[in-house]
Amino acid sequence: MSFAIQHSTLRDLYDKVVAGERLSDADALRLLESKDINAVGAIADFARQRKVGNRASYILNRYINYSNYCILSCQFCSFARKKRDADGFELSIEQMVQKAREALALGITELHIVGGLHPSLPFSYYVDFLQALKALDPRLQLKCFTAIEILHLAWLGKRSVEQTLVELKAAGLESLTGGGAEIFRKEVRTQIARGKESAEEYLDVHRIWHRLGGRSTCTMLFGHVETLADRVHHLSLLRALQDETRGFTGFVPLPYQPENNGIPVSTPPTGFDQLRTIAVSRLYLDNFDHVTAYWVGMGLKLAQVALSYGADDLHGTILEEHIFHMAGAKSPQLQTEAEMVKAIREAGRVPVQRNTFYEAVKEWPIQAPDGEVSASRAKSKVLKVNLATA
Repeated sequence: MSFAIQHSTLRDLYDKVVAGERLSDADALRLLESKDINAVGAIADFARQRKVGNRASYILNRYINYSNYCILSCQFCSFARKKRDADGFELSIEQMVQKAREALALGITELHIVGGLHPSLPFSYYVDFLQALKALDPRLQLKCFTAIEILHLAWLGKRSVEQTLVELKAAGLESLTGGGAEIFRKEVRTQIARGKESAEEYLDVHRIWHRLGGRSTCTMLFGHVETLADRVHHLSLLRALQDETRGFTGFVPLPYQPENNGIPVSTPPTGFDQLRTIAVSRLYLDNFDHVTAYWVGMGLKLAQVALSYGADDLHGTILEEHIFHMAGAKSPQLQTEAEMVKAIREAGRVPVQRNTFYEAVKEWPIQAPDGEVSASRAKSKVLKVNLATA
């Protein structure tokens, strides 16, 4: 037991976690309200170690946004555009294939694909791009679409949600993304994403996907107008669905980015709040194996620290991220594999390259052997040059 826990008012919660007892909503709220970040982090680090050992993962992936045209006008969103806007875009299937081909040459294993709710693209466009991308390499894993996109495609194709998912899965879809969860509390959702799917609809899309044998991640957008109690409520609904389906592979808390949108939040979540939220997520979501520190929203340095506050994953190399950067994120557009491995090693963890389902692809030694750094730098240089032409 660490000194921070032994002398903390949270000692009873540590004892509860050690005994394998589930934390209550009141316990989670108490942890979120605590200023004793060292104790909260130490308890979460114990839970992480017991769940996943000393490994921390990352994935070689590329983001592709097929379009930012959207029929919704979510107040928090800086990404969506209307057809009249000069900076709107949509990619042809050929353009998506070219981006994927370039990324495959760099060793990526996953394409992460989302977009706005396009007003006119036909259902066949989505089926066709899945098939075209899968045809490039059957080992390429396609993680695509948020729950609201699935609901939009069901409406577009005049199909049920289940039939929509069945057809997309047959075309090559392997995992749903967790985006769009925001905050589940109805009153908050009305303030930040009026017109978007309800919490029940979000959860039901994932429930149906899980029943079809699919897997997905889930998220929480925090640090805007929600209360700490709203965060606990959000986590409680995710934990309940995970109890039911066991279909979530990981949880990704997303710190709100305050620029270029309609929500009047003067300051983004602090580093203190981000670390505490990750730690509480690890402790409360006891039926989740993996918690991601999303470096795009946090910055790689704080995400690295989060590996000692309950997180066991740094997400991916990404290559080209738009949504958070259009909202003001100052992080780079990509991370190289060498940088991810270095960050994990510096945190005292064993770096593991994973796939979409958090299964190990490669485990690195905790210390870099001679020659590895120069080889990684050479690969990083190639990656950056290729991105510049992508």
